[in-house]
Amino acid sequence: MIPERLQIGGTPAAMGRTHGSAYRDDIARFAAERVAAAGDARWIGTDVSRADVLALAEACLPAHHDYAPALFTELAALAEAAGLSTAEALIVSGFTDFLDTAHAVFGAGAAPASPTADQCTAMMVPPQRSATGGPLFAQTWDMHESATAHVVMLDGRPDDAPRFKLFTSRGCLGMIGMNEAGITVGINNLSGADGRHGVTWNFVVREVLAGTTFAAARRALDRAPLAGAHNYLLMAPSGEGINVEATATTRVVTTLTDTPIVHTNHCMAEATRRHERQRLAASQRSSSRRLARAQSLLADSPSITIDTLAAITRDTNDICYPPTPLYGMTTCGAVLADPTARRLWALRGRPSEQRYHGFDVD
Repeated sequence: MIPERLQIGGTPAAMGRTHGSAYRDDIARFAAERVAAAGDARWIGTDVSRADVLALAEACLPAHHDYAPALFTELAALAEAAGLSTAEALIVSGFTDFLDTAHAVFGAGAAPASPTADQCTAMMVPPQRSATGGPLFAQTWDMHESATAHVVMLDGRPDDAPRFKLFTSRGCLGMIGMNEAGITVGINNLSGADGRHGVTWNFVVREVLAGTTFAAARRALDRAPLAGAHNYLLMAPSGEGINVEATATTRVVTTLTDTPIVHTNHCMAEATRRHERQRLAASQRSSSRRLARAQSLLADSPSITIDTLAAITRDTNDICYPPTPLYGMTTCGAVLADPTARRLWALRGRPSEQRYHGFDVD
């Protein structure tokens, strides 16, 4: 299916109002679900009142304002247009990082991470392995099957920043995207035990896309006081690229060289593993299988194309899968990117059942 497209532009407040007004009822329902989940023992390891959850979100707002004032204005305007408090909108937009914060602040101890947090398989291909001679990127987005209906492509035209295209969900400021300079960013969720009052990952994605050079994009990530654990993949048309495996307090950077980088949903570096929440055995098996399968398929492809990456996202052995029996986890969408061509391809739903649709970024 073609992802629904929403154009947002102008001032930060105007962009937020457009987003919040377009999906007012959906975002309000999503907020109710996610605020409840953020106080549920199945998600954070202990039961917490709604009032305490919202108080924690309020306590995280100053970090977001200080890190990116324009984005904070956009989030506040989105919240107002959707009939929510800014704290509620923060939970909707940065849910998985907020779970890490809630887990740590409310003292959930060694409770395992929920298997229903975002999952995904992401790949960065260096120019040396690409048929185009330029870098390539691909990522699936796996979540509860109900999230498929919320997938949207944001066509961003801010007054004072580069234009961008973003694959995201309604109410989230941004997940996977590219700006008109070809700066490309993707994410994998991780589950950290060292969550804190800090900045959630969606703010980092948007700040990365406010940069017109790889150095500026990297600085946006480097200066973020993170709230929780995520893996970030940054790439530029020049072929520069890094994979940053980050918990709230620890980061490990891997530079893209002449070998593709694949990442899924578990920490692979010893330094970050020390801060990772316990993972359920089934979650770990899924992440490890997807990692190994993508690495194997890339290794078998001497000259990688966008079609190669599309085929990997469609792999039904491990990477692209129907709803799981107990939790209903499934592949809800996917993105391909050619930073040199300033072009994204995206779809809503399982890649094995859909075709990709192209979006020019510039």
